[in-house]
Amino acid sequence: MKLVVESNRLNDYLKEIAPYIVYTTRLIKKQIKEIESKANSPFEKAKIAFEIARDEIKHSFDTGDPNVTISADDALQKKEGICFAKAHVLATLLRGMGIPAGFCYQRVLRKGTMESGYALHGLNAVFLKEIGWFRVDPRGNKQGINTQFTFDIELLAYPIRTELGEVDYPNIFVAPLPSVILAMQNSKNSQELFYNRPEVL
Repeated sequence: MKLVVESNRLNDYLKEIAPYIVYTTRLIKKQIKEIESKANSPFEKAKIAFEIARDEIKHSFDTGDPNVTISADDALQKKEGICFAKAHVLATLLRGMGIPAGFCYQRVLRKGTMESGYALHGLNAVFLKEIGWFRVDPRGNKQGINTQFTFDIELLAYPIRTELGEVDYPNIFVAPLPSVILAMQNSKNSQELFYNRPEVL
């Protein structure tokens, strides 16, 4: 797939977007310092950040935790969040290390059947100088899902089935979608958010 950037200025993909994508908080700065102590190259730093967002932040739909975390700082503190929050964590860590990162979305079936309806799924795009833009999915692995930090072939959470009305959007957004943020803000718990997620861009 040919990815489509919202902005041709890489600096736009390094900006803080308060209060959700802020890399100057004490917790985020501490996490970035730990990453940078373990890695030298941008690729290694980005891979570690991806694995933190994928593995250390538990997916609320998997755990049944009712918390709705939105900001990267809150998700990292509670170690909990759905795909959107995990994408916020990864983008924040990367931007805080000077690695451009954006927000991507897919339209997927909520429960695998057309009767269950559709919802957006959130993931990230990363820019590395020697590679260019590529997508990664920090959703979190479980049986049937195996996402990895790869650039030559995408290993994302969900194979998109266009014949069932699912959509793989090529856009790389500078900021999280306002409709996604609004759905998260207006949901009392993660169970409610499961059905409140927007269906399309």
